[in-house]
Amino acid sequence: MRLTHDPRHNVAYLRLKERPADGHVRTVKVSESVKIDLDADGTVFGIELLNANDQIFAADGGAFVFVDEAAGRRTEFDISAGTP
Repeated sequence: MRLTHDPRHNVAYLRLKERPADGHVRTVKVSESVKIDLDADGTVFGIELLNANDQIFAADGGAFVFVDEAAGRRTEFDISAGTP
């Protein structure tokens, strides 16, 4: 999984897996600021966030929070450095 963020263009992309080898992609517009990329079998492989600065930094104090509910663990990564 990879989260990329371009603060200059205010866009972020959460890639859950690599693009399909055949290149077949369908994009579903969820809202004006969220698009979901699906492969041929409907599996989500990525989520695009427009107006990303507001969306990814609005909660958790500028941290990416990973929660393993089964193990009861929470890990935070500070992603606020370099944001406008």
